[in-house]
Amino acid sequence: MVEAILFMLGLGAASGAILSAASKVFYVYEDPRIAEVENCLAGANCGGCGYAGCSAAAVAVVAGEAPPSVCIVAGAESAANVAAVMGMEAGAAEPLRSYNLCRGGERADDKYQYMGINSCRALSMLYGGKRECEIGCLGMGDCVKACQFDAIALGEDGFPVIDELKCVGCGACAEACPKNILEVKKMSDKLLHFNQQDDRIAPCTQTCPAQIDIPKYIEQIRKGDYEGAVNTIRERNPLLLACGRVCPHPCEDYCRRGIEDEAVSINQLKRFVADYEMNSGKRLPISCAPDTGKKVAIVGAGPAGLSCAFFLRRLGHSVTIFEMMPKLGGMIRYGIPEYRLPKEVLQWEIDGILKLGVDAHTNVKLGRDFELGSLVAAGYDAVFMGIGAWKDYDLGVEGENLNGCYTGINFLTRFAKKQQGDAPLEEAIPIGDKCVVIGGGNTAIDCVRTLVRLGAKEVSIVYRRTRNEMPANMVEIEAAEHEGIKFHFLAAPTKVIGDENGHVKQLEYLKMELGEPDASGRRRPVPIAGSETLMDIDMLITAIGQGPDTAFVKDGKRLDDLKITKWSTIDALNPETLQTNIPYVFAAGDAYTGASLVVEAIGGGRRAARSIHLYLTGQEVTAPPKSLYKEHIPESIFESVEGITPKARTPMPELPVEERIQSFVESDLVITEEDAIYEANRCLNCCRTCYDKDVA
Repeated sequence: MVEAILFMLGLGAASGAILSAASKVFYVYEDPRIAEVENCLAGANCGGCGYAGCSAAAVAVVAGEAPPSVCIVAGAESAANVAAVMGMEAGAAEPLRSYNLCRGGERADDKYQYMGINSCRALSMLYGGKRECEIGCLGMGDCVKACQFDAIALGEDGFPVIDELKCVGCGACAEACPKNILEVKKMSDKLLHFNQQDDRIAPCTQTCPAQIDIPKYIEQIRKGDYEGAVNTIRERNPLLLACGRVCPHPCEDYCRRGIEDEAVSINQLKRFVADYEMNSGKRLPISCAPDTGKKVAIVGAGPAGLSCAFFLRRLGHSVTIFEMMPKLGGMIRYGIPEYRLPKEVLQWEIDGILKLGVDAHTNVKLGRDFELGSLVAAGYDAVFMGIGAWKDYDLGVEGENLNGCYTGINFLTRFAKKQQGDAPLEEAIPIGDKCVVIGGGNTAIDCVRTLVRLGAKEVSIVYRRTRNEMPANMVEIEAAEHEGIKFHFLAAPTKVIGDENGHVKQLEYLKMELGEPDASGRRRPVPIAGSETLMDIDMLITAIGQGPDTAFVKDGKRLDDLKITKWSTIDALNPETLQTNIPYVFAAGDAYTGASLVVEAIGGGRRAARSIHLYLTGQEVTAPPKSLYKEHIPESIFESVEGITPKARTPMPELPVEERIQSFVESDLVITEEDAIYEANRCLNCCRTCYDKDVA
């Protein structure tokens, strides 16, 4: 017995010695911080961070291969706790979210019956799926099954609906979807996305120069989600109040409802939600990416410059605006009259952009107060040129410089400055009794409607083509007619005649007839010999177009190298990147296109912001992949739309003519909430090839 006990004790001692030796030989050290970091993570093991679970993520953090913000589920508090363990700064990161790109769901027609496995992946293997729409949702819900956070469900229309409050951006749903319907993106990724050939977008969105997701924001209005609608518009257009008032809405020309009925009043709905926010007493929050440390100078604070500044700031860059006028806004402040776009409304919108942290300097002009070299010396990494088109074109006839003769933009700008208290008294313009404006564009219409409000007794437009060829917005032409403007068509001015004091007293013009179409597609006016006609006038405004003033390129310095076109516009090498021949200089808006639409300038400002962001982050400045720039997806353009029941389009409410011509009070009014809901219900909620027949 004693021997047995001694044997067991000896065996135990020997085993202990062996194990002790083995532990020293095979010992693996684990940094205690790994366990501490793992305790700070969410414990979801979702893999959304890119690592195989939270333990692997913790190892990567301690190894310096992942940042403290690695966990996309736990959020900022987790990042701060991990950083404390590691003795470093938490840093900032944009959250990832999943987004559904298809809103068609079950609306697309079936091309065959499917009786197989209840799985999108299985269904997609049969000719891409049973739906006629090749890029649409299959509706079997693989994405729903893949989500561990109950953040996604198939909605009543058969497409995935994401709860952004629950979504952690892990990407499981996107991985499960065989049709790439779902994408995981950061806020900045969404801002940088431009229409592509394989996008699921309606013809109206394809047409909009700002690429606003029109069906989405109209659907949000229909559901009463006005804040959501504002955010949807602002994702592409930071000047929704201004656009809601002055945009000629080219999108409505491609509205599917308009094929069989009247187009949806898209722009009125945009104005409705824009005014909703302004009148709500609060501003909706606008998120910005973490600061990048890069500085960008914006030269010109018109719609292109303001748009570029807005998107660059949201992308995390430091932005400073330099504006030659006393106030920001460019042509939409000084070229668009108060009765169309009240300055108070515009200022509210501009203030929202500045509140993001955008700096601005006014009364400073390129080539006079600063030049490109001084911006570079001040540490700016890139420069955006949004100088607008402030130089009026001359008529080119004898006598156009007589007293009482003005040019369109000069007239509107001087009056706007006087109205805002920005101009000295000597800049005031005396208004005549018999006033004539030459031209057929929006500037000409703005001039005549302004003259009526300033008390001119007789106001006329002289235009060398017919009413059908006038480039001005049709609603503006009709408003001018209602306000008593006289139109003289097929009349080409040949001479301005003055009195003995050098003041204009008559306009001579030739009568015209229309010939063959010219390069613009409009029939060319041809003079009728011997048809000279005199018109008695005492004030003349020439509004036949305008272009950029590029005199600053002759400063003998770096800007001498900037390429200028024969039309005196800034030459960008590619219309989609808007980068000039000076790599760090970009241009958009009227400075690049010549005088164009406000919404065109806004879209250009966003495209330039994308290119500047690529340049600042060291990436190649190229056009977006599969770009749909100024094109339409052929299969989305229908010739007919089935099932449409005509429903009257909501008319634009406006002040009575007798009332509105007495002052510069806004003449076009906002529709009521009831009318907005009605009009939103006229929308077919189109996707690429399908539409909602239930609301037709």
